[in-house]
Amino acid sequence: MEDDLHLARRATLAGAAVGLRYAADLDRLARQQKSDGSLVTEADRAVEAVIREVLAGACPDDAILGEEVGQTGGGDRRWIIDPIDGTAQFVAGDDRWLVLVALEEAGEIVVGVAAVPAQRRIWWARRGGGAYEAELPAGPEFSDGGARRLDSTLGPVPPLSGGRLGVVPPDEHVYPAEEEMIAPLRAVTTSLPWRTHAALLVARGELDIAVQTRGQVWDFAATSLIVTEAGGRYTGLDGRTRPGPGPALFARTPALHDAALRVLTAGGNPAPD
Repeated sequence: MEDDLHLARRATLAGAAVGLRYAADLDRLARQQKSDGSLVTEADRAVEAVIREVLAGACPDDAILGEEVGQTGGGDRRWIIDPIDGTAQFVAGDDRWLVLVALEEAGEIVVGVAAVPAQRRIWWARRGGGAYEAELPAGPEFSDGGARRLDSTLGPVPPLSGGRLGVVPPDEHVYPAEEEMIAPLRAVTTSLPWRTHAALLVARGELDIAVQTRGQVWDFAATSLIVTEAGGRYTGLDGRTRPGPGPALFARTPALHDAALRVLTAGGNPAPD
């Protein structure tokens, strides 16, 4: 039988292929605003549909939660899908959009896959099995050949005051209230632009800290596991460790995460690193 990680990667590849087809013809892409003001497109719905088809075909008794359709089914196992994370970037022709698929069992994320199709990269993690990165295969079949195991703690880890910070979404999409929220952290770190989702760069060790100013469970399910299995830490700004709605914090090490969280929650009064 196909294991859960292989299935998650197969579903992600199917979604990535559909997303790339739509990305090649953006002028004809149907799009609209949701009730919450966010953007949704025909591509978002098509990518979610094909991922659901793959998952339901292999695991018909599992629940599936997707950003566009909501939840179907029930039980202790739930697949969580963000078909196009970064729709605003997608419709602008920006290559930073992702396809995210995760599996939750009894409230814990146990498998996470994140693909950046336009950059031909894929990341994955299994709880207790580490985190990996590889080139996105050209076809539907996946091989572990060429995969690199990630260790966010490799290399010098600076104190918070010398840390490299990435903020998601890109600066031009950060709301004023969100900017006020992260200002204490910006004041003691160096903010850097990112060409790949900042949480994935934390897993690589190329950023020290990432703040995602808003999101839902599908925004964080895959990336939270990838970062933690690489050796880093993820929580909401309220300290919860399970993915959920609201802003979130990722860091290369637990100590760096704790220092950053203290600054954010203390309103700019840093404790010793």
